[in-house]
Amino acid sequence: MTVADTIFALSSGQPPAAIGILRISGPAAGQALAALTGNVPKPRVASLSNITDMVNGELLDQALCLWFPGPDSATGEDLAEIHCHGGRAVIRAIEAALEQITGLRKAEPGEFTRRAFTHGKMDLAEAEGLSDLLFAETELQRKAAVRNAGGALSRRVDGWQQRILQLSAQIEAELDFSDEDDVAPAQTALLQNETRALADDMRNVLARPRAEKLRDGIRVVLGGPPNSGKSTLLNALVDREAAIVSDIAGTTRDVIEVPIALGGIPFLFIDTAGVRESGAETIEQIGIERALEQFAAADIILWLGDEGEGPQSDRLVEVASRSDHPQHQPKGEGAFMLSPVSGEGMDALVDFLVTRARDILPDADQVSVNARQADRLTAATDSLAAIIGESDYLIIAEHLRMARKALDEITGTASTEDMLDGLFGKFCIGK
Repeated sequence: MTVADTIFALSSGQPPAAIGILRISGPAAGQALAALTGNVPKPRVASLSNITDMVNGELLDQALCLWFPGPDSATGEDLAEIHCHGGRAVIRAIEAALEQITGLRKAEPGEFTRRAFTHGKMDLAEAEGLSDLLFAETELQRKAAVRNAGGALSRRVDGWQQRILQLSAQIEAELDFSDEDDVAPAQTALLQNETRALADDMRNVLARPRAEKLRDGIRVVLGGPPNSGKSTLLNALVDREAAIVSDIAGTTRDVIEVPIALGGIPFLFIDTAGVRESGAETIEQIGIERALEQFAAADIILWLGDEGEGPQSDRLVEVASRSDHPQHQPKGEGAFMLSPVSGEGMDALVDFLVTRARDILPDADQVSVNARQADRLTAATDSLAAIIGESDYLIIAEHLRMARKALDEITGTASTEDMLDGLFGKFCIGK
């Protein structure tokens, strides 16, 4: 793969559809458009053209064509779009015609976005936001992804960079020109105060919930002994038969995961094997061990067993799920009394889960960072923290340089090819 190649792909949804959008990007994009239509339209003006096969002159379709000369295009290079009818046969025919043009090839996943990154049309944080936007399924996911794809995090990082550069300039002036009268010496107290304020600003962002929570959903684990009603409650929460319900102890032997949105919030409900200290055969015991692992990774644990018998965790919520059963055992204050069969108490539990989730999830109106970004932001914060109390300007200058480098890695100014391959490889072909 080289940027000098000219690539093409279907950038709209899979056919059949009302319209299909084929995108061509690279130095031969204009040549390819002219070969299919006989001309290149005026830049950024939609033109209705006949799409014909170069070999036999057969009419393939009538389509709107657009021409975006680089560098003022989405990818930063010459780019053409063909808005044709979205039938499978039409798309296949135009793609086959494009393949006949020398120098063109089909794009790899995420290659259009990677070219936009390479040509400075977006930075790495914006590309990660775009990736999240493509996979967004809830309103909260969409809002957060739009912010980062629109550069909210990048602007925050740029502001931090500018403040660090100002501090670096003061230090460099002191190191290089302290003997000249027209350069004021750096004021150590002011410099350290600014460094402390900058580090605190970064820590405030780091203290927020991670962006992955919005993508992966709140992990709600249902736990309890065999036949405590976990699978029945799961089916009621997700409104479908996701788990087998049986009176036979140990029916659920493995972890069952069901993603769903409640109140516009992504959840991952997890049914687990019944936890008991004795009587489990080998396969069931493996399920119990996996259940214990799920408890450790849960954001919320709904415990359906005897009160006080669940895992020791501040994330545990007591649930008595058989309020309509003759042998129902009530629980103490703060527990949820409900019946998945009759629906009694279910609305209260769902309202609680949504409210608790809003406390766990990052605010969609604020900048939040993912694990990779948090790692680099932590490194920048640590470098700034090392300046506090330091008086050697050479050491201070080095810590400031390291902080700038860590922030550069958030936006991709300093990136590795393996990391870029991993990110852009998750995109669809036409992106």
